[in-house]
Amino acid sequence: MTHRGWIRRHAATPRAPRLTCFPHAGGGASFYQAWATALAPGTEVLVVQYPGREDRFHEPLVSDMATLADAVVAELPLSADDPLVLFGHSMGSAVAYEVALRIERACPGALARLCVSGRPAPHAAAPSAVHLLPDDELVEQLRGLAGTSDAILDSRDFRALFLPAIRNDYRLIETYRPAPPADGAGLLSAPVTVLYGADDPHLRDGGAQSWREVTRGAVECRSFTGGHFYLVEHRAEVVAEVARHLRASGAPARR
Repeated sequence: MTHRGWIRRHAATPRAPRLTCFPHAGGGASFYQAWATALAPGTEVLVVQYPGREDRFHEPLVSDMATLADAVVAELPLSADDPLVLFGHSMGSAVAYEVALRIERACPGALARLCVSGRPAPHAAAPSAVHLLPDDELVEQLRGLAGTSDAILDSRDFRALFLPAIRNDYRLIETYRPAPPADGAGLLSAPVTVLYGADDPHLRDGGAQSWREVTRGAVECRSFTGGHFYLVEHRAEVVAEVARHLRASGAPARR
């Protein structure tokens, strides 16, 4: 694996398609390590590493969506001859969407597909203010998502080390104001795939279908058993679904 600022690159064989992954709130690039292993060597996996965690632990946090998306796009390899597939889970789906918009503006044809998981389209997300909760209540919110073990959530060290980044990420997503798709500024051309857990409270009331409003392209929706972190339990199936889209991305061979 090689590092470059915002991107952690898992190299692959020549001519391999590229997948760019975006972690959830509080998550780091290591969340997708198993994906890179499963897809090797036929896919080059690029994983975004947000500041304030893992190998960027001591770097300043970013709490503004535009700043975050601009920084990521500046380091992505963009080429209409070698289009990218993007995948984001939860907060990462909103970041991936904003990056997708910027890719299409900067380099038409450089985005093959946007794959999103565990969150409605940005314009349809319900308002919330989790980032303003006291630490104990914020921890209980995390416990309800079932993505972190109780032993970690009950640890004082966890609170000291990781809650600042998690609170920052909630602030970022809760203060984010996307462009309305109807005016064109928030509208993609690329197809979108929506994956989600059938019992995920973040996607009630047809939230998955809201992604149909943000693209002129085709939209596919697929549900799995489980809640918000269904993709941990169903990792093999989710990776296989994304791999299917990578094979269909039509990216010509790279030299």
